[in-house]
Amino acid sequence: MNRPGSRNPIFLFWLMLVMALAAPVARADYSIPDLVQKYGPAVVNISSTRIMHSPGGVNPEQEQLFQFFRQFLPPGQMPPQLQSPGPQEFPARDSGSGFIISPDGYILTNDHVVNGSDDVVVKLTNKREYTAKVVGADPVSDIALLKIDAKDLPVVTLGNPDNLRVGDQVVAIGSPFGFENSVTSGIVSALRRSLPDANYVPFIQTDVPINPGNSGGPLFNMQGQVVGINSQIYTRSGGYQGLSFAIPINVAMYVADQLKAGHKIARGWLGVSIQEVTGELADSFGLPRPEGALVATVEKGGPAEKAGMRPSDVILKFDGKPVRSSRDLPLMVSMTKPGSSVPVEVWRKGQVKTLDVTLGALPVQVANAGAGAQKQSRLRGGLVLGELSPAQRKELKLDHGLLVEDSSGDALLAGIRVGDVILAVNNTEVDTVAQFRRAIDAVPRGKSVALLVRRGNSTVYVPMKLSTAG
Repeated sequence: MNRPGSRNPIFLFWLMLVMALAAPVARADYSIPDLVQKYGPAVVNISSTRIMHSPGGVNPEQEQLFQFFRQFLPPGQMPPQLQSPGPQEFPARDSGSGFIISPDGYILTNDHVVNGSDDVVVKLTNKREYTAKVVGADPVSDIALLKIDAKDLPVVTLGNPDNLRVGDQVVAIGSPFGFENSVTSGIVSALRRSLPDANYVPFIQTDVPINPGNSGGPLFNMQGQVVGINSQIYTRSGGYQGLSFAIPINVAMYVADQLKAGHKIARGWLGVSIQEVTGELADSFGLPRPEGALVATVEKGGPAEKAGMRPSDVILKFDGKPVRSSRDLPLMVSMTKPGSSVPVEVWRKGQVKTLDVTLGALPVQVANAGAGAQKQSRLRGGLVLGELSPAQRKELKLDHGLLVEDSSGDALLAGIRVGDVILAVNNTEVDTVAQFRRAIDAVPRGKSVALLVRRGNSTVYVPMKLSTAG
């Protein structure tokens, strides 16, 4: 007779069987070769072509050289080799990566891979090529959705980036420097990383080797699921230096779903500027630990002010979710539908208070400025403009115009540079940023606008083709 606790083989067998059935089923990881074999065919190469304009009939690098010599030589004494023909167009080609998310041809990539492109070609691993339509793009999150006319395509499986842990192995597939379907691997180095001018994306930081051309390609976990879109690298050389950043796939799909439905991206807006709660600040506010988002300013007339939020409040919870760091809040707010009424828990003078906030819609001009703090506005076309001061007008001998303080996107492709002065839009003089905004927003997407530009002692018309809608 067996006593309780004795080593009865039958008892041990049943005990082990029950324990095995009760244990959670662990999902088997793929080996890297198996992962690539199964999901590699869903990764595509993207080639984009932009038609660039040169007022002097040469490319922008040559134009800079010509401008240098022109400032020393009168027009009538310009050597023939420095006299260029009239305005010309020439193609500028670039490449990136993407991946198929539905069998009928929807593809995710980065906005910066296709921004301003006149022609986008998608190449599959079987060498078939398709001309792609840009369904929509969102520069704020750097996401673009493409569509090709095809059926029964291989697709990726989407995962949950919230399940990632620092140290998890991940794999990237893409086209660095145009080398199609290149595979690299590494580990997750950090989660929820904030980057300058990208406050609405909690980046996944990895040490996966990523180079130009990898942009828009998938980042896989070892279960074969896409958890991110490879988007940026930190570099001083132009190549990989150990830090790569991917957009979490849940953020990307939130944007892609709205683009597919034909909607403009609607982001919630709180109307505050925030900062991190340090240990010293936590002590001064009487917080038990350094957490939350410290409200530095509250925008007049914004949703936060209407709800009674004040500077020096520390936001601890948003819609019931803990705000562990200031970088958590912008994403929480932006991914909440405008018009929603949400409870916001704040720490104020040693007490916890709950405010009911009805979110507004994030204005375009603050789309890259934290949780709603105003900053210098980047206008349609990629320009940041400043109004000329009286001293600048006197020095330049101008009575109107706007100074180019930054140039990107369509404007940079058109050859507009920092230091240029925009005098007119389609023959209409501009004197304020508001005038320029009204004029540029009235131009249909895909059409060109003529900008009268003062550069040095020369004044020229520069055509700028607008790739985004107003």
